[in-house]
Amino acid sequence: MNSMEDLEKYTYEVVKSLSVKRALSAILLVSMAAFLFLIWLIYFRDAAERAQDWVYQLPALNAFLNSVSAFFIIIGYVAIRRRQIGRHMSRMLCAFVASTLFLVSYLLYHSFVGHTPFPGDGLIRPLYFTLLISHIILSAFVVPLVLTSFYFAWSGRIRTHRKVSKWTLPIWLYVSVTGVLIFFVLNHYL
Repeated sequence: MNSMEDLEKYTYEVVKSLSVKRALSAILLVSMAAFLFLIWLIYFRDAAERAQDWVYQLPALNAFLNSVSAFFIIIGYVAIRRRQIGRHMSRMLCAFVASTLFLVSYLLYHSFVGHTPFPGDGLIRPLYFTLLISHIILSAFVVPLVLTSFYFAWSGRIRTHRKVSKWTLPIWLYVSVTGVLIFFVLNHYL
């Protein structure tokens, strides 16, 4: 066996050995802590007095990473519909990596900038906030849903993985796509 196969086997054994209750408790704890930290970072922590120019390029990177995530979610879904399990797994892992990189970049941006107010007026304002509020609410659910879907897949509980993923996929896709839309609408008005 090669080292990658050994790592996969070890990971599978570790994940499989976790009880569902313990795994879901850890997932919820990590997800809640991340979401509360994000709320604090954006709305309660003072922004830096000045940021480097590269910081202001991060929203474009974030939109790109959300687009990449959405792309891999869609082709991962197509792969599983075609019963291409290996391709499905690799595509969903790519979507997860893109979403994780997005989250790191998003946190980095907001650690410097803080809250970004929306300056638009007229009809676009309530439309933007409807989109933003639905995005924020669903993004709070996406992290625990994705982690739960991965846990059930990696632990071999495929039937439960399918049930959870029926919720995870559309919510994750919606959050990724609306993240891109929010960037373009906000970017148009800034």
